[in-house]
Amino acid sequence: MKNTLTAFFSIGLMAAGIALAAVQPARAQLEIDITQGVVEPMPIAITDFVSSGSQGGEIAAVVAADLKRSGLFKPIDKGAFIEKVSNPDVAPRFNDWTVINAQALVTGRVSQEADGRLRAEFRLWDTFAGQQLIGEQFFANPTNWRRVAHIIADAIYERLTGEKGYFDTRIVYVDESGPKNGRVKRLAIMDQDGANQRTLTDGRSIVMTPRFSPNRQEITYMSYEGSQPQVYLLQIETGQRELVGNFPGMTFAPRFSPDGQKVIMSLMREDGNSNIYTMDLRSRNTTRLTNSNSIDTSPSYSPDGSRIVFTSDRGGRPHIYTMGADGSNPQRISFGDGTYSTPVWSPRGDLIAFTKQTAGEFQIGVMRTDGSGERILSSGRLQEGPTWAPNGRVLMFFRETGGGPKLFSIDLTGRNEQPIPTPNFASDPAWSPLLD
Repeated sequence: MKNTLTAFFSIGLMAAGIALAAVQPARAQLEIDITQGVVEPMPIAITDFVSSGSQGGEIAAVVAADLKRSGLFKPIDKGAFIEKVSNPDVAPRFNDWTVINAQALVTGRVSQEADGRLRAEFRLWDTFAGQQLIGEQFFANPTNWRRVAHIIADAIYERLTGEKGYFDTRIVYVDESGPKNGRVKRLAIMDQDGANQRTLTDGRSIVMTPRFSPNRQEITYMSYEGSQPQVYLLQIETGQRELVGNFPGMTFAPRFSPDGQKVIMSLMREDGNSNIYTMDLRSRNTTRLTNSNSIDTSPSYSPDGSRIVFTSDRGGRPHIYTMGADGSNPQRISFGDGTYSTPVWSPRGDLIAFTKQTAGEFQIGVMRTDGSGERILSSGRLQEGPTWAPNGRVLMFFRETGGGPKLFSIDLTGRNEQPIPTPNFASDPAWSPLLD
């Protein structure tokens, strides 16, 4: 099912003559190279979009917050602005922006069409070169104004970094409320910045490890509804759900294959060992991928579907292994001190994120897919469960904060950690792909 925004949404380059500059490259220097480690944030001025009400300022504020949270941009305080932009179709007075060191400038307009749709336009300017970089317009149902703001932020991010953005996305997670010895756990969903929170389950059963389908409208998760945990599928928009399979044992740690046609999971037998299985969601045929006398769990596909990363204690303690999608050629790739868990393949295919426990600390880290180049991004007390933003540049995870778990994001430099607001305690986050 398509997202409800799709029917009301369109994108196009602005037809005004000034928009022709958008297809002409500005100076190459106005770019952020995010592959070079620590990056000095780019000063950027984001003006309130011209509008008849408050919505222009609200959209500009969301755009600014998205870009600031990425750690790559430094929005300039509006109190420093010299020019008041009243007509975004006219080129700005570039000297008024360069004097306050705004390397880039965002202007825009918000209006309402005769049919009630919201129309939002924006332009991104290179102030030192005196050129427009991009100009686009969007039409949407007015209730979806925050999505429009996220899409604008994604367009700016992509133009200035050369990488896809990640702001027009959602997070599914486990909402936790109540006393510590009697927590109610519900599935919940929100925008990546914590807005538009809503619950998806009623809390009568404990839920864990929700994960998005590549089609974005379906979630797989584990629930303790009966005598043992089982894996379910849930349609986000309709609330319809179904049991993945009635297996003679506990099923847990489910994830979708990259094409959304399979679910991969662990199945624990009565002897206490667990192995990794896949189920074809069309035929319901199940295939066993590992066959060891150990605990094999937390499987995650590579983005092309050819490989699987998982955790196993077959070597004595939990470490990270990879194997072919058919279970062939399993190889251990982690060799550091401590134990490893919750590996997840980056959407870019270049890294694997993991949780590591060593010397009494829990760490969130990344390594190359052959196990080399291990880097720890965050250390703390009881933190785990990394999930990737769809551009493979940011991770989200959860950490025990004293009273309960909360969500945090961190980029690949390890220097830009951000708390993610939720109304209650929160755990087990999963990042969606970019929305349609």
